[in-house]
Amino acid sequence: MKKIILSFAALCLIVASTSCREKKSTGEKVEDAVEEVGDAVEEGAEEVKDAVEDVTDDN
Repeated sequence: MKKIILSFAALCLIVASTSCREKKSTGEKVEDAVEEVGDAVEEGAEEVKDAVEDVTDDN
């Protein structure tokens, strides 16, 4: 009987914590994706800049 009660309590805890998560709207998901792409492009541009500087410094 004790195992059943503990299992039920654990199940309730899992359900309660899952239902409390913040749900993102589609617009928020799109904004996050756009920010990630922008960050990736910026990082790529910095790497290209560093590579160009390395090549020009060697000459």
